[in-house]
Amino acid sequence: MSVSELKERHVAATETVNSLRERLKQKRLLLLDTDIAGHARAQGRNPVSFGPTDLVCCRILQGHTGKVYSLDWTPEKNRIVSASQDGRLIVWNALTSQKTHAIKLPCAWVMTCAFSPAGQSVACGGLDSVCSIFNLNSPTDKDGNLTVSRMLSGHKGYVSSCQYVPDEDTHLITSSGDQTCVLWDITTGLRTSVFGGEFQSGHTADVLSVSISGSNSRMFVSGSCDSTARLWDTRVASRAVRTFHGHEGDVNAVKFFPDGNRFGTGSDDGTCRLFDVRTGHQLQVYYQQHGDSEIPHVTSIAFSISGRLLFAGYSNGDCYVWDTLLAEVVLNLGSLQNSHEGRISCLGLSADGSALCTGSWDTNLKIWAFGGHRKVI
Repeated sequence: MSVSELKERHVAATETVNSLRERLKQKRLLLLDTDIAGHARAQGRNPVSFGPTDLVCCRILQGHTGKVYSLDWTPEKNRIVSASQDGRLIVWNALTSQKTHAIKLPCAWVMTCAFSPAGQSVACGGLDSVCSIFNLNSPTDKDGNLTVSRMLSGHKGYVSSCQYVPDEDTHLITSSGDQTCVLWDITTGLRTSVFGGEFQSGHTADVLSVSISGSNSRMFVSGSCDSTARLWDTRVASRAVRTFHGHEGDVNAVKFFPDGNRFGTGSDDGTCRLFDVRTGHQLQVYYQQHGDSEIPHVTSIAFSISGRLLFAGYSNGDCYVWDTLLAEVVLNLGSLQNSHEGRISCLGLSADGSALCTGSWDTNLKIWAFGGHRKVI
């Protein structure tokens, strides 16, 4: 068979696959006769009522001299690690606002950070394509800096996100600009599994975010510049379990719903979306009209402890609190006193759900707590 014949067959096969994909998409749309908000309204459900004093800024963490890019809470709820353009990781006591560690990084271009489940070490990664681990209990060098206890090298592009496997200090998952995710064994410093890359079911552009299921630590979801999110099983690295379409821009953030059966996404297209892991269906779109002005990108998301609230940070400094059931904005932290003066780059909820921390390009982190008579939702 000649090369030209092979090319013709390849083109024909591609057209067939695209046609089948479009037919499948239309079939799925026919099955989606309603969304969560439509069903909830039909049941007479009311949105969560939120006043300006129900979520208040109780702490401002000042110390970074550059844009804050990433943050993470410890499982025991009272410590936060943040990563900034100033080339430092800072570990904060969230109750007192005091810094417990200020770690000067080997590479200043950091993009992500994470606390280990036991809270004894932190991980970070960035444009150096390496994930660095720091043991917070290690002695400092002569200049007072913590030294890197482990360097996880193997990515061929920047490290965009990292997360420890729940209840395991020895394994973490990273995502990268090389279109892959990697499961690492921190003890040996070696890659246990690589997800994507040469495999057909992998992402076709930079992977920007990962989220590991809290109810089944073998499952994780990734978001990418290819406008998709993909579900992976760490036991089967050769193919994604499922691919989720719907976004029309880079998927900057992914986060599992508390029950592990759903996950949320945030994208450059200005929307957050909720997907069902089991059916692959899109359950809800969360979008606020902005008139004729430029649509702000969603940079980061988090769910409340029950899942009834979705916190979403935006590139214009807004931070919406969405009612996930009715797809309505119940509060915009960006409109409150003490709000950030720049892009919201990252946010995260404490383990007990009692406080939200936001990080911004204005170099500050802010802790928001449920105030007044408001209970944690």
